[in-house]
Amino acid sequence: SEQGPHADVKASAEVSVGTAGLVEMIDTFDRPGSSIAVGTYADAGVYADGLEDKPGKRIPKAGVYAGAGVGLARAEWSVFEAQAKGPNASAGVGASAASLSAGAFARAEVASASASAGPLKAKVGLSADTGASVGLTGVEAKVLGTGFSFGRKMGVSLFGTGFEVNLW
Repeated sequence: SEQGPHADVKASAEVSVGTAGLVEMIDTFDRPGSSIAVGTYADAGVYADGLEDKPGKRIPKAGVYAGAGVGLARAEWSVFEAQAKGPNASAGVGASAASLSAGAFARAEVASASASAGPLKAKVGLSADTGASVGLTGVEAKVLGTGFSFGRKMGVSLFGTGFEVNLW
């Protein structure tokens, strides 16, 4: 599960811990292990999950997405995930009860690598993200690397350079 919609145009390294990650652990603690590695890929779909006693379907969430790229490697098991991507583009709209938010995004990446263990998430990459999210814990909006976060996450970004503080 990726972080909420946001925009950054820069090479970046990011580490975060959040309460939404703790709630998402309920959704993945018994997820079986799987892995994938592909040269090219394209995917699109609609999802509406929630309140089923199955991994990935316990926390209500819904949305639509589409994406395509060159080079994808991904592994997941229980609350652990790791992923590396080459050039890719994606877009989506969604809502999640775990983060009490709704948002939309468009993303173009040159490359990225990410890993997560429950609420701890780290990502390194070069991308141009544009999007917005709104929820009970705050508001975020960015266009090609310029924007703001206000709420539990406070931050500002100007042309892809900025700062952010997670208050809780």
